[in-house]
Amino acid sequence: MRGQPLKGKGIVVTRPAHQAQALARLIQGAGGRVILFPAIEIRDIEDPGPFTQLIDRLDEFDLAVFVSPNAVERGMSVISARRKFPRRLQVATVGGGSVRALEQFGITGVIAPQGRSDSEALLELPAFAAMSGRRVVIFRGAGGRELLGESLRGRGAVVEYAECYRRVKPALDVAPLLEAWSRKGVDAITVTSSEGLRNFADMIGRGGRERLPDTPLFAPHPRIAEAAHGLGVRKVIVTGPGDEGMVTGLSAYFGAQR
Repeated sequence: MRGQPLKGKGIVVTRPAHQAQALARLIQGAGGRVILFPAIEIRDIEDPGPFTQLIDRLDEFDLAVFVSPNAVERGMSVISARRKFPRRLQVATVGGGSVRALEQFGITGVIAPQGRSDSEALLELPAFAAMSGRRVVIFRGAGGRELLGESLRGRGAVVEYAECYRRVKPALDVAPLLEAWSRKGVDAITVTSSEGLRNFADMIGRGGRERLPDTPLFAPHPRIAEAAHGLGVRKVIVTGPGDEGMVTGLSAYFGAQR
């Protein structure tokens, strides 16, 4: 990245701790100062029985859809330890990060949308037009969005969920973040999911929520931006997908102010 468009800017990164480092490095490379404050923690599913039983039946399915890098990492780790991935099983996912994660497990030829990274974009692909009678397994976290499954069922598919992880709100000390905010050391907040945004707003308490409306918030999807506006955030910037899209959006915003 040319120059340091984020020089001296304090950027809050709310991604889960194990997924924050790539984004943090890009922000630092652009001159930014990273404030790690994970608003989601990924944990093992409480009862793995239904998931492992489904893994044993993978040969019954025509298509496996992984909704996130977490779904890939948690799902494929168990599959790899338990059995071989069926060669005839077609694989799809919603974004570039998940495609790269699947490649780490040797899964190639993945169906994925270009440009946008969401279920809506996946459903627009020609491969999902004729689904009558196809058996689909969706790897996701417990209690994920129903849009994909419901839409595929509406197109005639038989859908089952492979819930392979759960998301919880971390127990963090908010004092250092609030102190940085009070020193005008927080220049922007990055959020990559609506659930993470809700958790963040709850975790920062009343003191943080008083400062939130006046702090620029960057999100990679209009759905997250809408939720941020609902919390009273005045300046919400929708970026491109992935870590690169996030840093490009941050750099364009702060670079224009120099």
